[in-house]
Amino acid sequence: MSPASAPRPRDRRAPRTEMRALLVALILVPAAATASGGYVRLPAGEIKSVIRYEDQKGPQAVAAFEMMKQPVTNAEFLAFVQGHPEWQRGRVPPVFAERNHYLSHWAGPLQPGAKALATQPVTQVSWFAASAFCEAQGARLPTWAEWEYSSAADTTRRDARADPQWRESILGWYARPASTPMSPVGKSPANVYGVQDLHGLIWEWTKDYAAMLVSGDSRTQSDPDLRRFCGAGALSMDDRENYAVMMRVAMLSSLDAVNSTSSLGFRCARDAH
Repeated sequence: MSPASAPRPRDRRAPRTEMRALLVALILVPAAATASGGYVRLPAGEIKSVIRYEDQKGPQAVAAFEMMKQPVTNAEFLAFVQGHPEWQRGRVPPVFAERNHYLSHWAGPLQPGAKALATQPVTQVSWFAASAFCEAQGARLPTWAEWEYSSAADTTRRDARADPQWRESILGWYARPASTPMSPVGKSPANVYGVQDLHGLIWEWTKDYAAMLVSGDSRTQSDPDLRRFCGAGALSMDDRENYAVMMRVAMLSSLDAVNSTSSLGFRCARDAH
């Protein structure tokens, strides 16, 4: 271990309140790391997406899959970067995360701090970091179809999108000031599948978010790697009344995989066993 990487001794004159806070944090982190409540199974079905691709006719089939009940929390992501130091702030190469934004609200590389409480959803993470977290759990990010399929449900219906009152309740999130403190995960009622916080808390990465983009140069469309990050065919909004989802698509479409924002987090999914 080099001197630069060696841990520094704590100041013996540190106030007792600081020491007490540290001990409380160490006790709470293991418990908080399982606060997301694990995975729930969603049955196979179909979704009429708000996105209409030229090569997609009619509803899109969705195979049975499992999704995290709640978004990944700061405590869970802290446990991840402790076990995978290459994803700690300051160590991630800039090709995988923006240095000035990645986990920038944490007090330190291994200290979420007061601005990132243990049970709040982790934000300021790049698509690459979110994907790495899920892969470490034997999972993956959900596809857009899976996310849209699960988010269309309310507490009693598998697809509540035609209900104007339900839509208005979701739009209420956008009316809140940006300065509103972020709530812990798990405070919203579970939908009919048992999934929480799909609306009203954070935006979320999806595995194929870049497929929402449109390349302006048709010469790139034959290259599968370029299609992955630069576009995947012409698309349009099939349901322009669903403003909340339109906003989410527009937001994700504006991002590169290295980007991170204060309102963007993620949850993992996996194929049904």
